[in-house]
Amino acid sequence: MTSEADDKAILSGVLDRWKSGVDAHRPEQVAALFTEDAVFQGLHPYSVGRRGVAEYYDSQPPGLKAAYRILETRRPADGLVLGYLDVEFSFTDRPPLAVKLAVLLTRVEDDWYIAHYQVSRLD
Repeated sequence: MTSEADDKAILSGVLDRWKSGVDAHRPEQVAALFTEDAVFQGLHPYSVGRRGVAEYYDSQPPGLKAAYRILETRRPADGLVLGYLDVEFSFTDRPPLAVKLAVLLTRVEDDWYIAHYQVSRLD
């Protein structure tokens, strides 16, 4: 049996690596955190797979930084963790952008990967 603390630790483990790749502008590093068939919805049209994730993050401006806070977690099934988060993307040349992020992580062998990523602006 898993606890909410376990699920938050799993999410943080993946999202800390995501943040590190975003902050360093390393799109391939970010894409490696996703499954081969991940559904990815940023603030542009969606894509499926790591290539689309890498292209999306490669198109982001230099100096982009991400900060996140986990709001909710759920365990819909064994080997899946759902997270709902507040994320603030900061830029060097404009005000920060606050969004909501939903991610679904899936366990593949001994690690966790993002299988679904959905950003929403609520303004």
